[in-house]
Amino acid sequence: MTAIVAVVVLALGIAGLAETSRWFATIYVSLIIVWTLVGMVRDVLRGHFGLDVLAVIAMIATLAVGEYVASLIIVLMLSGGEALEDYAARRAKKELTSLLDRAPQIAHIVDSGGAVGSDAITDVAADDVQVGDVLLVRPSEVVPADAVLVTDSASFDESSLTGESMPVTHIAGEEVLSGALNGSQAVRVRAIRRSADSQYQQIVALVQEAQESRAPVVRLADRFAIPFTAVSLIIAGAAWAISGDASRFAEVLVLATPCPLLIAAPVAFLGGLSRAAKAGIIIKSGAVIEQLAGVRSAAFDKTGTLTQGRPALVAVHTTDEFDDDHVLQLAASAEQYSSHVLAEGIRNAASARGLALSTAASANEVATNGVSALIGSRTVVVGKLAYITSLAPDTHTVDLAPGQAAAYVAVDGRFAGALVLADDPRPESRAVISWLRGHGIERVAMLTGDARSTADAVAREVGITEVRADLLPGEKVRLATQMQPRPVLMVGDGVNDAPVLAAADVGIAMGAKGATAAGDAADAVILKDSLVKVADAVAIGSHTLRVAFTAIWIGIAISIALMLVATTGVIPAVVGALVQELVDLATILYALRALSGPTSGLDEPAHSDRAPTALTARR
Repeated sequence: MTAIVAVVVLALGIAGLAETSRWFATIYVSLIIVWTLVGMVRDVLRGHFGLDVLAVIAMIATLAVGEYVASLIIVLMLSGGEALEDYAARRAKKELTSLLDRAPQIAHIVDSGGAVGSDAITDVAADDVQVGDVLLVRPSEVVPADAVLVTDSASFDESSLTGESMPVTHIAGEEVLSGALNGSQAVRVRAIRRSADSQYQQIVALVQEAQESRAPVVRLADRFAIPFTAVSLIIAGAAWAISGDASRFAEVLVLATPCPLLIAAPVAFLGGLSRAAKAGIIIKSGAVIEQLAGVRSAAFDKTGTLTQGRPALVAVHTTDEFDDDHVLQLAASAEQYSSHVLAEGIRNAASARGLALSTAASANEVATNGVSALIGSRTVVVGKLAYITSLAPDTHTVDLAPGQAAAYVAVDGRFAGALVLADDPRPESRAVISWLRGHGIERVAMLTGDARSTADAVAREVGITEVRADLLPGEKVRLATQMQPRPVLMVGDGVNDAPVLAAADVGIAMGAKGATAAGDAADAVILKDSLVKVADAVAIGSHTLRVAFTAIWIGIAISIALMLVATTGVIPAVVGALVQELVDLATILYALRALSGPTSGLDEPAHSDRAPTALTARR
């Protein structure tokens, strides 16, 4: 709009209508002054003093001495700088309109208590579920409301709620939380809470509450507002007093307009945002970059963040009748027909060893227990201890370390061995933690919903000494908000991490595998499945902030030098306004250095985008 007005004013002037041009510009600039003053008063009442006051004084001064073209140039650059800053703040940011794409929208209500398949099933909105309703939850569906299990037993993936990476088996009468992902069999549950009162919706509420409670970040350039304004007014006032010419006051203030300060930081932050995006990190605003640069404490979730989030084979225990590779090959061949999370780890381990899988003549998965397959002439069964023991009485248990799980194997009714799997730490986790400690992070902690023994084991491997385990989402929020020193960085990936990501000063979501909730609540999202990107984000933030500060100081130094020259009267107001554009150009060119900022320099893990490799097996 200001650009259009400037063109109209120039056109009227060229057409010989100088008086009309002057009045047109004066009225427009006056309206801008009033509008800006109203906003300034509101800001001052909230205890906020910005650079706009200097621009207003400059506009009033230029109008007062008849330099209306100079006043238009000031308005043009002021509005342009603010628009650029607003764009930087909105870039890549989305409103939290929906917490989860996978949120349950439909519930299947069973009308009677007969067998599955013979009863009438009514689909209703999840919000319409009432306490006492019996619900059918089909394979791979999300439980729509907190409930107790009616089916004898069932397996659920609760990793997005509790942080536990292994599937959890429940028996009839046990509580199943909303948001849990059902396994491979259709099950029945009886609602004990309405959807709106369930665990899942409580997480949604925590996210919204945490976001609303966060204090706004002060605009970077405004920190220079009072001293720069004071210096500028002193120089301008001295020039007027010494010369006795009021126009000298305007000529100095034209060169003191805060355009370089208002533009330098947004341009640098835009450069930082672009640099981060190129590195696979979506940062949602320039204010987040500034917070990243100042982070002093960091907290990490465990499952899927410090660990890989997928169980990998760590050991093979066999009887004397079988060797390791043979048992693994048979088990992996049978697990081709299973959707269990451990099955993928077993198949990946066999593939990593170059073992060819055999096709089964027949296969059957026994929900929550295991899988049975006819491989050649041999009957192979892989599953939990109790199930294998019922088929092979000679089965014996194997010792497990914290965080490990075992899949037992029987061949032709005899115990063959056990495959031990664990969700190992990411290979880059220790290096990232060490890098953060060496770059200004004074405190590093693990906040996890997983068991204490498992959390401690992972923490030791990655170099974290402060561990808080067995946490619910609300407890994570409380600990993060109380953590000192600040600002606090939180890194997570699951639904259960969404509230604490929103509550932290800076929340980073591992978005490659993480839930939509985590990405929506976080300030930054990592698009590649690598923890190195957390260190890269901090490095980019630090570099960007250094560039922004340097650009601002360049603008201040040049502006003050030009103001001192203007006190002599050798720079007319219009010329000064145009010269000021050269100062803008200098600050912009320097601020663009943020586009090529360095990253952490840490090496990406070679297998960050591939399945985990099996470790050397041992009996």
